Amino acid sequence: MLPLTSCGSDKPAEGNAGESKPVAAVKAPANGDWSTVATATTAGGWMMGNPEAPVKLIEIGALTCPHCREFDETGVQPLIDGYVKTGKISWEFRPYLLSGPDIPANLIAGCNGAQSFFPLMRALYKDQAVWIGKLQSAPQEELNQLQSLPPEQQIAAFARLTGLQDWAAMRGVSQAKSSQCLADQQRVTQLSQISNDVQNSFPDFPGTPSFVLNGKLLERTGTWKDLEPKLKEAIGG
Repeated sequence: MLPLTSCGSDKPAEGNAGESKPVAAVKAPANGDWSTVATATTAGGWMMGNPEAPVKLIEIGALTCPHCREFDETGVQPLIDGYVKTGKISWEFRPYLLSGPDIPANLIAGCNGAQSFFPLMRALYKDQAVWIGKLQSAPQEELNQLQSLPPEQQIAAFARLTGLQDWAAMRGVSQAKSSQCLADQQRVTQLSQISNDVQNSFPDFPGTPSFVLNGKLLERTGTWKDLEPKLKEAIGG
């Protein structure tokens, strides 16, 4: 069962970033750019940047959420350019399931591993209106049939209705590879558990996108305008 929450809720969450001392410069990789480093996290998310960064930012986001797409459009590039590249802040995207299509979208975004996750995730946000629109325009009878399928079959059906496999094939994820990923029940179970863990860890979780800074869920911080001052405070400048 998918968690019951919302995209872009205004409900406040407890917690704050806390006070942080200035962060010393971090030695960058050979190419001088920490944003080229991507890794899978033990929590089931995907991290860009220095795994040992003194300041750790987690975005709890849903690929079907329009407010998350808005953050991607307005906040992700300045986050990367101003903070992740330096190695002072790492950025983890932790997937949250709002609705059925979130499952195949996440499976496909992570299909080729950590290095391609962020480009695919951002492309999914850019094209969100297209692939979600295909589902919204599907005949009601077809949607009713989908809902009657066993859960493991619904994943492939959502992928078919949204055109995600064809979309992925044009971006380096073959049909054979995406079919394999869509059938990965272990990852499906993990995605569901991640969402449950979010709600258990943060009882006042307000919806997506939400941000956790050094272990604290930030309140009323769903936009880049709200988030950046807290990042500056965390790094001491």
